[in-house]
Amino acid sequence: MESTIGLYKTELINRQGPWRTLADVELATAEWVDWYNHTRLHGELGHIPPVEHEAAYYLQNPPNTQVTATI
Repeated sequence: MESTIGLYKTELINRQGPWRTLADVELATAEWVDWYNHTRLHGELGHIPPVEHEAAYYLQNPPNTQVTATI
């Protein structure tokens, strides 16, 4: 987690500042998170975005939707 926070601060906060309002930071953060999850190519995942890797994982390993009742 610390490396993600460092990446966020280096790539977004420090590069694009100074920030005028908190709303500017919030919008930029939402855009950065979207890029981080949907566009960024991750080398450890075969140079695909994390969201594509997750989708492929769940196609091969569907979540257990079976509900068991306990009394």
